[in-house]
Amino acid sequence: MLKQVQHDRSILNDSPIQGVTLNSFQGLFFYLARFLKMKVLNIPGWKNSREGHWQTIWEASDPSVFTRIQQDNWQHPTKEHWVPKIAQVIQQAGPDVLVTAHSIGVTAFVHAVHQYDLQIKGALLVTPSDPQHPDCPEELKNFHEIPNKKLPFHSILVASTNDTAIDFPKAVELAVDWQCTLQVLENAGHLTPKDGFGAWTEGKRLLKQFL
Repeated sequence: MLKQVQHDRSILNDSPIQGVTLNSFQGLFFYLARFLKMKVLNIPGWKNSREGHWQTIWEASDPSVFTRIQQDNWQHPTKEHWVPKIAQVIQQAGPDVLVTAHSIGVTAFVHAVHQYDLQIKGALLVTPSDPQHPDCPEELKNFHEIPNKKLPFHSILVASTNDTAIDFPKAVELAVDWQCTLQVLENAGHLTPKDGFGAWTEGKRLLKQFL
């Protein structure tokens, strides 16, 4: 169950298609107009987001909204290659784009934000990986020294209390450093299909906070 630890914006009602009715036709029109124009860049983690992953499902269900930032080497990621590619795609998309990042993709994205002074509409940062965690795979350690400066846009960090890629107190520390709204998932692992997260409709609801 998702708990909101810090909240600084109201949540828009969900779409009537999902069973929730907005207050008026005018409100419905305004909501749909904004949602249909929303562009979201997905940043996967190590080894890419495969079939059954929520990022992959979102892209398949709404290809006009969700686009993946592709990397040349998913098996052996390096900060020197991933960070410039992320920055390049975001700069081409423009400041009104939203970002969802998962795992080491979060870490790479935050590096890109500060190295390239990126400005976007908002970011959903899901279970970031800590490259200095004792169990961090060797392939990911080159992303170490996570920036601890405030992100210059509205952001939400989703943390799991039993994530194996980062200790929960460290995830909370990052949320404070980056000044993110912190959302806590109890015992959600690393928010992957094997942890029981497929379409993850709650994540889409969180995205609507950026509208």
